[in-house]
Amino acid sequence: MEYRVVIPAAGQGKRMKAGKNKQFLELNGQPLIVHTIRLFQEDSWCDQVVLVANREELEIMNELAKKHSLSKVTVVEGGEERQHSVRNGLSSILADSIVLVHDGARPFVPRDVIHALVQKAAEMGAVTAAVPVKETIKRVLSKRVVNTLKREELWTIQTPQAFQLSLIKEAHEKAQAAAMLGTDDASLVEWLGHEVAIVEGDYQNIKLTTPEDLLFAEAIFKEREMR
Repeated sequence: MEYRVVIPAAGQGKRMKAGKNKQFLELNGQPLIVHTIRLFQEDSWCDQVVLVANREELEIMNELAKKHSLSKVTVVEGGEERQHSVRNGLSSILADSIVLVHDGARPFVPRDVIHALVQKAAEMGAVTAAVPVKETIKRVLSKRVVNTLKREELWTIQTPQAFQLSLIKEAHEKAQAAAMLGTDDASLVEWLGHEVAIVEGDYQNIKLTTPEDLLFAEAIFKEREMR
């Protein structure tokens, strides 16, 4: 099957406290964003990678793609919020297809999860990677426990999220018109009233957000090198 992927990478990642876009932080000798793009560059199912960057970094991203032979990459300009950046990326895709949206700071998603998402999106229209929560989750107001939620009903949502292109474009256009900001792309499809399915992801598919996450990332690289 064939798909395209939009990777928003225009944010500055202030929680990483790196003093620069975290996408340029080096992991295992290469920038974080290169590791993420290579997941799709090396996947025969992937036809195009739309990399969404902020205006000041468009040239840098193009140079990285050229330097690392990431031939599937098209770089487009991002927007003020992540949602606006994804919308810009989707607008550059003209051929109807399955499209994935994937965080630039998630370099460890397994290929079998990607393929399962593509296949499920072709069937259901919208699907997201997710993993069951491991911890007990309590609802808290004013630092007081209100109730304990049923753990078996709770999942941690990841990316990629996969959609039929026409559906996710409709969701973004209507959200834009209504000035509605969702927490992720799947939430926009939910807002439309369309069902979103789940494909079980991988606990190593972490998003690198804070300095502590870099330690986990290095450990994952070392574990994979030992296989």
